[in-house]
Amino acid sequence: MRVVDANIFLRYLTWDDAVKAEACAALLERVRKGLEVVATDEAIITEVVYVLSSPRVYHLSHGDVRDRHAPIIKLRGLRLPGKRALLQALDLYAQHSFLDFEDAVAVAHRRRLGVGDLLSYDMDFDRLMEFRDGSMRRNEPWLLRFVIPPPPAARASCTVITSGPWA
Repeated sequence: MRVVDANIFLRYLTWDDAVKAEACAALLERVRKGLEVVATDEAIITEVVYVLSSPRVYHLSHGDVRDRHAPIIKLRGLRLPGKRALLQALDLYAQHSFLDFEDAVAVAHRRRLGVGDLLSYDMDFDRLMEFRDGSMRRNEPWLLRFVIPPPPAARASCTVITSGPWA
């Protein structure tokens, strides 16, 4: 088994270098047929999404990114931990233009794990149905200090700000 880097997917998806794209297409065809098994990871998938949607590079819409990338993720010979969650994240990303892919991945993993609470200051989560209907909640860590005190060792190692705008 070999590990596939983001640039292999990008050359195939963008066809911006015909020679490299042909070689990548041949590789992915072998993977599709199950003649070769390759692996990648969440970081690589995230990089591909970032590059494809970047206004400075390819500027594809969230839907276009999903439509191009999902079929590759579904390939039979591609080993990818959390494959279902990443496909679900691509769907969320395509449905919500305000959502960063990393946030879509976080929501997909929360769904998979059955976790209802998410600690974040990012209010974009509040726009998703799960957060509006209460099946998931976004909490900001500063709110938790009134509910869950830090352990004594953490309190002893914290620096207390006594002056300035944060005091």
